[in-house]
Order: sequence, then C-alpha cells, then structure tokens
Amino acid sequence: MESLIQFKNIIKEFDGQLVLKGINLDIQENEFVTLLGPSGCGKTTLLRILGGFLEQNEGQVFFDGLEISQVPPYKREINTVFQRYALFPHMDVFENIAFGLRIKKENKTIINQKVSRMLELVGLKGFEHKSVTLLSGGQQQRVAIARALVNEPQVLLLDEPLAALDLKLRQEMQHELKRIQQEVGITFIFVTHDQEEALTMSDKIVVLNNGEIQQIGTPIDIYNEPENRFVAQFIGESNIIDGTMIDDYRVFFDDHEFECVDYGFNENESVEIVIRPEDIDIVKIEMGKLHGVVQSSLFKGVHYEIIVKTDYRDLMIHTTDNVEIGEEVGLHFFPEDIHIMSLMEAY
Repeated sequence: MESLIQFKNIIKEFDGQLVLKGINLDIQENEFVTLLGPSGCGKTTLLRILGGFLEQNEGQVFFDGLEISQVPPYKREINTVFQRYALFPHMDVFENIAFGLRIKKENKTIINQKVSRMLELVGLKGFEHKSVTLLSGGQQQRVAIARALVNEPQVLLLDEPLAALDLKLRQEMQHELKRIQQEVGITFIFVTHDQEEALTMSDKIVVLNNGEIQQIGTPIDIYNEPENRFVAQFIGESNIIDGTMIDDYRVFFDDHEFECVDYGFNENESVEIVIRPEDIDIVKIEMGKLHGVVQSSLFKGVHYEIIVKTDYRDLMIHTTDNVEIGEEVGLHFFPEDIHIMSLMEAY
C-alpha cells in the first residue's frame, strides 16, 4: 500500500546549523503517528515543513503521491492545531469553529450541520454561544481541534497541544484525542517530548534526536525493543549494562553468564544490555541471579523505586513491595527481560 505521506531525504538548516539531517519517513492513511524527542531535535521543524510553513533546503515531500513542496499551506489537505490555540477571542465557540467554512463561503445550512457535528464530536454540545475566553484550557483545546477538523482535512497536525494543560486534564485529553482520531478516521501527526503521551495514543512512534530518526515502531516495540542507548534512556527508565554476547541466546555481564532470547550477533561481540526496572524482581538471596544491598527506596505512588548496589553497579528496580534500606537481597529476571543492543546501534 502506498504511503499517504512520504518524506524523502529532508534536510533543513537554520543559520548554517543542520536541524534535520536527511529524514526519510513514510506515514500511512488513518495512522496516529507521534514525532517524539527532546527539545531541539527537529520534530516541530518536520511538522512545519509538512504543513507548508517552512521549506526544506533539500529533499522532497509527497502527499498522496504528489510532490507538494511548492504547494502553499492553504491548498494542502492538512490542518494544524498549535500549542497556543489561536482562537478568536471576539467570537463565540460556534463562530470559531465555523470560521474556515465561512471563508470557503459554505451555505448556512451546511455550516450549521458541520459545526453541530463537530461540537458533538468534541463534547461541547450546548457551548455554541459561549465566549471562548470563558472556557477552560481543555475546552479551548477542543474548540481548536473542532475548528481544524470541520474543514475535513486528510491530515491533522498537532504541535504539542497538551503542553499547557495540567496533568489530570492532559491524561483525559490523551484518551479523547485517540477517540476523536478513530471516529473521524483521518491521519493524526502529533508532536511531543512526553513519552507517556506518545505511548498512550500512538499507532506508530518516530523517535528523533539531533535531527535524525533513532527508531520507528509501535509503542510496544519502542519500549520493549529499543534499538540504541538514546531510545532506551529516553523512553522510560532503563538499566544499561556493558556485556559480551558469547553466542546466540547467551550473554555475559557482571561476571555471570545469562540465557537471553537475542541472536544474530558475532561470537564474543561487545554489546550493551537493557533491563527495565519493572522487569527485575527482588527475591531471597539464594533465589537471585544477582545479589546486592538496598541503597534507597522512594515511594512513587504506583510503585517503589529501589536502588540495589551489587558488586558491579547500582540497579534500579520498580516494585510494589517496599524493602528496608541496608537489606541484602537477591535479584531475579527472565531471559526475555534481557534486551541486547549492538554497540554500532548504541549511539
């Protein structure tokens, strides 16, 4: 199936500094895709190039098979919701949503029908004549989304639209955005530096750093199978350990040989090992594959974050059971909890 959107070797520089370093990316129709990475990684720049607000220095952007680099923003089947919602304060909710339709000179009946549908979709039925200045942040965001969707674009771009909301409202809107995307059945491209948002909403995550794509995959793939050190550290917490791949399914670290599920490495190849904190169990010493002494224990709400000092390193463990500081414990994990990264992929 041909991709709806294709970025081919996109290079962008500002004042001689490379911000995007040859981005190649395909996005399918009806996908919820998140561009994820730290500030300055190039994710918003890539979004603005797709929207037509910036022009790349090199490369091509294809939309539904057509190269669109010279197509102005208003002629692209793409709408954008920005971090600052840019609502019109002198207009009520209805008129803010209807604005694009009035510019297109749609007739009154069609405008009423489309705006009513959008109000229902975003849960603002009954707010038609309320001033947008009296709405909460979450309600203003819903108006901005409705205003973008009412024009029936093929793609909706969302540039960190949840950043200004408090934690509880942000979590509610994550689920709402996913519901809206599934209901309208169009492609959403979402920019964020928040790993939880990306993992919660996305069909596909594109992890960027320093203008380059580090990994593309489903939320489960990105979390469970990070391809390099940056992804492993950026997505959740990780214990990263130097080791040696003895042979297929066997890895050596911390003076022990362990069974794992990875294969295809060279014999005695130097590797890095990722073990997520939630995949390590604290057990009796005689039951542990490693052992150490509890250095600290912090209550995080849903779990305790415990640091155990072994003979070789400090390991982080997430567990629902508290353990006393100073207690000697065993540490257990299964072969599938050990993820191997080659050093070539690690940076």
